[in-house]
Amino acid sequence: MIGVVAEDLVLGLGGTVDYEIRWDADVLSALAQEHRIRLDELTTTTPIIDERALVVTVLAFLTTGGGGERFVLSSEIVERFAAHFDKTITLGGTGVRAGIALDRIGVPTVQHLVSIDDNVRRLLPASMRVVSSATHDTLDPHLIVQYPRGATVRLVDAVVSAPASNRLIFANDAPNREMAIADDLGDALANAAAFLVSGFNTMQDAALLERRLDDLAAAMRRLPADALVYYEDAGFYQRELSHLVRNRLLERIDVYGMNEDELQEYLGRRVDLLSPEDVITALAEVHALIPARALVVHTTYWAIAVGTGADRHRAGLESAVRTAATRYRLGDACTAADLDDTARLPRHPGGAAVVSAAEERRGVTGVPAFVVDTAAPTTIGLGDTFVGGFLAAVPAATRVATAAALERALDSAALASRR
Repeated sequence: MIGVVAEDLVLGLGGTVDYEIRWDADVLSALAQEHRIRLDELTTTTPIIDERALVVTVLAFLTTGGGGERFVLSSEIVERFAAHFDKTITLGGTGVRAGIALDRIGVPTVQHLVSIDDNVRRLLPASMRVVSSATHDTLDPHLIVQYPRGATVRLVDAVVSAPASNRLIFANDAPNREMAIADDLGDALANAAAFLVSGFNTMQDAALLERRLDDLAAAMRRLPADALVYYEDAGFYQRELSHLVRNRLLERIDVYGMNEDELQEYLGRRVDLLSPEDVITALAEVHALIPARALVVHTTYWAIAVGTGADRHRAGLESAVRTAATRYRLGDACTAADLDDTARLPRHPGGAAVVSAAEERRGVTGVPAFVVDTAAPTTIGLGDTFVGGFLAAVPAATRVATAAALERALDSAALASRR
């Protein structure tokens, strides 16, 4: 059993080891030529059974500026593709990246994991305490592809370019697909101020998912009645399984989050994110599908909550947008001081117009995104960091972060006095 303190932030359900490749259009062009890939072959739905299918999928997403998460037949495909590029090994998963964002402002968390290896032991922040269902070490890396706006790749018969920057995730991760719930999760939840649930999107067995939901529901009975439950959709590999989670958890979920890609997948159509009319219609449609107390959609231009509980989460949205924008600017190296710098940036005018129009409706609260100009944006983990920023506004986290900031200020003053 893990020792916890009152008002913990408990984050789950699974973490990952990520291979973040350094974008190289020349390498992608060479692979497209090697595999004789043509423009009419590009699709985001082909089964990824080999490296060629992976390249096809990457290029199909790139042509639309879209992002997403896809299953691959084996981790060997990930290893083979990643070997063509320079790469950095990092940690991923919504809970882990949210916890990293909170660690940067001095807020410790409890992290539920389903897998462990030396990479996790080396890279996990010291402020995180771990509850784990893993019984032995495993490594099933997630391939992270981040492409910049304007990235151009040569096919056999055409040249394709990215209209926007975005990120793609490819993996075959057995522990996350099985999502075993740790026996002592309930003990960790007994004193939780907030609980983040995410990761069921990678599961593919409906019967196993039902059993995991049984286990999770049993653990969640230990949650204090006033604990905030945040659920992040994260893009289901098999969209039809998402309703199983909602059927079991929606009544207890306070905030149900998703990004722009997931919004459009649920609606089955593209949404003009800078059209107030289109956005208002889309939000109404997705809220009808998912009638959460607060349904949060976070995008490049704005973050908006709809529902009866939306109004109480303005501070969370503001903190979330600021934190995600800071990661976009600076990656994992961002600090609390960098958040203050981000707050001084201008807001996106188009996003502000959408928020203004949406807030004319009852039960809608929104925050426009910041305008961030950087030559090297970090697009991976923005949604996860958004969640971490949102949870930073939970009163328990605010108190800890304030205390940490005061301690840093006192340390700085003491150091200055000795000079």
